[in-house]
Amino acid sequence: MSGSTAPFDRARFTRACWSIYAILMASYLLVFFHRIAPAVVSADLMRDFGTTGAALGSLAATYYYLYTVMQIPAGVLADTVGTRLAVTLGSIVSGLGSILFGLAATFSEASIGRALVGLGVSVVFVGLMKSNSVWFRERDYGFISGLTVLLGNVGAILAAGPLAGILTIWSWRTVFISLGVVALGLAGLTWLAVRDSPEQAGFPSLREQEGHARHASRRQPWWHDLAGVLVTRRLWPGFWVNLGMPGSLLAFLGLWAIPFLRDVHGLDRAAASIYTSVGLAGFASGALFYGWFSDRLGRRKPPLMVGTLLYVLVWGVIESGVWAPGAAGMAWFGLLGFGAGAFVLTFACAKESVMPALSGMAVALVNTGAFLGAAILQPLLGWVMDLTWNGTLANGVRLYGPGDYRTGFLLMLAGAGLAVVSALFFHETYCRQMAAADSPPSSG
Repeated sequence: MSGSTAPFDRARFTRACWSIYAILMASYLLVFFHRIAPAVVSADLMRDFGTTGAALGSLAATYYYLYTVMQIPAGVLADTVGTRLAVTLGSIVSGLGSILFGLAATFSEASIGRALVGLGVSVVFVGLMKSNSVWFRERDYGFISGLTVLLGNVGAILAAGPLAGILTIWSWRTVFISLGVVALGLAGLTWLAVRDSPEQAGFPSLREQEGHARHASRRQPWWHDLAGVLVTRRLWPGFWVNLGMPGSLLAFLGLWAIPFLRDVHGLDRAAASIYTSVGLAGFASGALFYGWFSDRLGRRKPPLMVGTLLYVLVWGVIESGVWAPGAAGMAWFGLLGFGAGAFVLTFACAKESVMPALSGMAVALVNTGAFLGAAILQPLLGWVMDLTWNGTLANGVRLYGPGDYRTGFLLMLAGAGLAVVSALFFHETYCRQMAAADSPPSSG
């Protein structure tokens, strides 16, 4: 038992649970904001630093490089030192990086700032998902995961539409400096108010609240646990689904969607950002729907297959060149995001496929795929388009033609196809948490 003799106060527990969730979600909003913002300020960055498309893609993807490399360490940190310390330190680093990015006088300084942002925010999502696994009931994990992605995308939507309006008043530098200050404030709030488990806050564990024994804790060094997670084959289809589907979506909406709408269809930044906002809204609502529906259905794989098939269909329409702006075009952007929202089920499956004490590492592994995909595709798409660029410039910004984008978008279509194939090999958990006794053995 928890060792507490005081009667259990359900209302107080609920307040503590949702307060911790709200604080961590505020940090996660900044994660999504930083992820999408380069698409909105792409022209400003190309003008201020005189970059090529490939260089701009590399600058934006610096965030993803560090985020990707840090996912496994983030999972280890979540399972060892806990969410509170990991997110506090991460928020400090990302805050300082955002301030440096806003103050950067050279492309190198901007790259360092962007890298620090990616390094700092890399621990937030895994820490939040680990926190969710101990503060919310197992049967609601799919829904809570979807809600988390939904609310996180509010940050992305703010980075798409409203940011375009803010940039008519403030410079992009002022925006990023301000974000840095906010992140430092959230670091302090996280340290003061977040706790790693109900037991640390004076409550019994969720299992004990339901009359069961608490889950087994880790019994061996973390590197043995990590090795066991890495050789768990049922986790890897989720990794490849995320590399192909949310990886390509992040590369598109996070950088190349607005230049595509500007160069090919003549939309200004404010109008183009509406389409990215719709895509992100579809992504957010899709994550919530698939998480909720999967919990109610008691299955993970069928909804994931539907989402991947929808996603590849929409990319086929965009790449074919028949897509055009307007109400129908906006609907296609919404469907693109909605299909990709099914990726949230890879986190539920990862958490359910290992013993609970290792959920941070498992979620981190499948999450790595999404950011590896974005890190590869953002600069690669720019490089492919640079190969066929005809030399047209407008106010120092490269303008790419329809053919350049269609060639580049073949990469996105390939990523969507990879997601469909990987989903076929997805492990069905039937929404049930693996018991410690069923956990795959570690390599140690």
